[in-house]
Amino acid sequence: MTQYPCSSCGANVEFAPGTTVLKCPYCGAETAIAAPERAVREHAFEPFVRLPRKPIATLAPHTFTCQGCGAITQSDKISDRCGFCSAPLVADVSSGDQVIPEAVLPFAVDRPALREALRQWASSRWFAPNSLKKVTEAESAHSSYLPHWTYDAGTVSHYTGQRGEHYWVTETYQENGETRTRQVRKTRWYPASGRVSRFFDDVLIVGTARVMPDHLHKLEPWPLLEAQPYRPEFLAGHETLRYEVEPETGMEHAKARMAPVIERDCRHDIGGDEQRVHSVSTSYHDVTFKLMLLPIWIMAYLHAGRTFNVVVNGRTGSVAGERPYSAVKIAFAVFLALLAVAAAIVAYQMNR
Repeated sequence: MTQYPCSSCGANVEFAPGTTVLKCPYCGAETAIAAPERAVREHAFEPFVRLPRKPIATLAPHTFTCQGCGAITQSDKISDRCGFCSAPLVADVSSGDQVIPEAVLPFAVDRPALREALRQWASSRWFAPNSLKKVTEAESAHSSYLPHWTYDAGTVSHYTGQRGEHYWVTETYQENGETRTRQVRKTRWYPASGRVSRFFDDVLIVGTARVMPDHLHKLEPWPLLEAQPYRPEFLAGHETLRYEVEPETGMEHAKARMAPVIERDCRHDIGGDEQRVHSVSTSYHDVTFKLMLLPIWIMAYLHAGRTFNVVVNGRTGSVAGERPYSAVKIAFAVFLALLAVAAAIVAYQMNR
């Protein structure tokens, strides 16, 4: 376990979002985080999965001994705060059976920037109750690094399907006793097969199910190229969840995200006016992966006795989450719409 004492007052320092320093929350003294000595690396997937490894669910929790108050606590988080004195705690992950994070995307959004992002989000919600503005207060928000897997892979896909080509025919029909003609579009279908290839870079898969996966996807895209090689200093003062999704399972999720892109490639390769894809067989090569920690602000707020959850991208300020609707505002909008329709009808009748 690691803690970082302030060189001036001895209190524990924390990583300050948007900077490259650890800052003391009491005296304001700053300690620079050393520049990285290496680049972020990709790891070969096939050799890794052949290694003996315990499932993450069977690993013991980390034991934290706070150097400030002496409290001993256990947690499966990589970093947290002491439950007694709130001092930041960071676990040592260099030894053990879990995959070590390769990279971290440090927080860039601090609390003032968080409040501004929430204000813009709340003001853009149509038909939201006025109480939604309280979400901008953000007192309940806490910063958390969430585990994500990234996968790179070359793919070769063999497909079968059909290519549809449109043509037009003239049809005769009867209307009000008169014979008329019209052009009708039809399609001729031809068998098609072929091969497409593509390289996927940094297919991102959430490594935990604890935080609303559907909302997390809405925070994309992430500036992954700005990620730093993992350093525990970036975690000080922020919660960090341990991954629950094994890398093998993450790879299957990554394949599912690749599949629609590959199918679009197949359709483009088939050509014609329409396409039908009957089968796709994909092989993967040069697969690499890494574990990344991405920054999220997480908060919840109450409205009408119900809890709503919101997440904010800790790097870009993008917001996603649940919101209530105002029945009064919706009813008033419907009333105005009906009033406008009625006015239009009256105007039409008067003009006649």
